Parts: sequence; structure tokens; C-alpha cells
Amino acid sequence: MDLQLPSSDQVMDAAQATLCDTFQRDFLCCRRVGSLLWKELEHQLTLQPSFALSILQKTINHPACQKYPPSLQYRRLFLSELIKKHERTGAEPLDDLYSALAEVLNSEDTAVCYKSYCLPTGDLVTLSENVAIISEGTTGLVTWEAALFLAEWAIENNDIFNNRTILELGSGVGLTGLVICKSCSPKKYTFSDCHQKVLQQLTENIRRNGFLLSEEPSVTRENPKTVLSVTELDWESATEQQLLNLDADVVIASDVVYDPEIVTSFSKVLKKLFHYTRAGTNLQVFVASTIRNPETYRLFQTTLDDTGLRWQVLPDQKRNIFAYDKNCTVQILKLTLKV
Repeated sequence: MDLQLPSSDQVMDAAQATLCDTFQRDFLCCRRVGSLLWKELEHQLTLQPSFALSILQKTINHPACQKYPPSLQYRRLFLSELIKKHERTGAEPLDDLYSALAEVLNSEDTAVCYKSYCLPTGDLVTLSENVAIISEGTTGLVTWEAALFLAEWAIENNDIFNNRTILELGSGVGLTGLVICKSCSPKKYTFSDCHQKVLQQLTENIRRNGFLLSEEPSVTRENPKTVLSVTELDWESATEQQLLNLDADVVIASDVVYDPEIVTSFSKVLKKLFHYTRAGTNLQVFVASTIRNPETYRLFQTTLDDTGLRWQVLPDQKRNIFAYDKNCTVQILKLTLKV
């Protein structure tokens, strides 16, 4: 039987489709403009200058961008670069590109932007995030690398979360939890934080992604039986009864030990959770951290030891689902109680 090899046009179409999907994924989550695959795009534009319109359709004109746009500055930088790449081909100008840029330049800037993260299912998690890294006196209004890393790991290890009761400490704007709720079918998921502005934005993000917050099952296509809740939880003052009421089987956290002042209170509340949950010694605890300051990270590990908790570093996940800086060092620790 003769094998029919794909034609050059088919190969080019496949390459363009893959490039479009990559640009869409990276653009919607606001990956740094300079990190996008511009060289690959330039190559495709030399073959077909009008391919720039396909990129425009997958990014600026994508329904998610139209409804929940990335920051004004990000869209402006992106369109400027796209137009520059097209102009280098020497082809006739594309009116749609310049119309899109004019619309962005005439838009009003805001302190809040949206980022949409593509899941393997094709679904999106859309978050309202602050443009500034630190705002309202907290870093909890943006998504950090460890949250994306932990979300990827959760998708790969969804059996840990399936039909379980999950407590997330320091949920921030909700990326990890929403990915788990859409991808891993937990029975119950409790988001927690201690900052009022974070809790408010977190609640809005949960509703924005089609979930309800109530004791009744939230009615969504993906997870019709998952119960979601948001609670204020101060690690310093958390009581035995409060932790018992959370009734967690699995506890997770990401990027919460960046400050030495937080390390002690966080380690203590983890120890309390082992003692004050019905799961007890069967409780599973996973903490993801971006190692920005090795001294702070070593302090965290030492404090865990002193608190009576064992830790082990888990192997990295194999899949790269989300766009973020893969050069940063992120580790996930699995914690158990010393006996």
C-alpha cells in the first residue's frame, strides 16, 4: 500500500494552525509580548502576509478578549508588534489591523485587566487581575508562577482531587482552584484568604467562570456536583472548630511563603490542620513555591521540621499547559505529620 505524504500546503496549514493556537493561548493569558513566537510568525508571513488576520482573529478578536480584555497596554504592544511584522513583508496594508489598533488607542485604561487561561479541554479560566503586582496592600490580586505550576500538576494528578474535599490556603484570585474545579471534579472546594479585597475579587472570578457559591451543588456543565465556597481564614487566629468545619481531605497552597514573616504562621496552621481535621493523619497536603529567595525557602523547610512536619519534593509534572516563565524554579512539597 502506498503511503500518501502530506502536501506542502497541508504542512503549512498545520503549522499555521499550531501557531495560531499558541498565539491565542499566550495572548489571552498576557504572556510577555517579547516572549511570543514572533520569528515563527515572520516566517509564515513571508509565505502568506494575510496570515496576520488569522492571528488577529485568534487574539484581539477572540470572544474572550472582546468580553474580558487584557490590559490596554498589553493589547497596544501586541498590535504594534503584529503590524510591524506584517509591514516588513512589503505587502499591502491590512485595514483590519490598523482599525483594531485605533480602537485600542481610543479605549480607556483601567487598573484591572483580565487574563484567560486555556485548559486542555478547550475551556477557559478567566480571571480579573490587577495590573500592578502589589496593590491594595497585597500581592494576592495577581496570578503567580507556582499557582500555574500547581494547576498543571493537579490536572496530571487529578485522581488526588476527584470526589475529594479540598481546602486551598491563600487562594488569591483563584486560578489553581478554578482549574481544579473545571478539570478534576472535586466533591467540595473551599477557597480561603484573609484579605477582604482579595476575597471580593476571588468571589467575582468564581462567578465569572460559571460557578455558584452556595451549599447547594453549583450547576455547571463541567462539574454539576461540585460545591464551592469562599471563607476568610486568618492563619494566626484560626480556631479548632473553624478548621474542623472545613473538613478537608486535601489541602493545597501556592506561593505563600515568599515572606519570612509568614513562614511561622503558615507552618503552624498546617500542623493544626493535621490535628483538627477529620482526615487526621490521612490528610494530604501539597505546597507549591517559586524559589525566589533560597534563604527564605530553606527557612520554610526548617520551620516545617521544627513544627513536626515531614516534607518531600515531588517530581515535576511532564505537561506544559500554561504559559509562564519556565526558567523560574518551582517546587511542590508533599507534607506529612511526623509520628
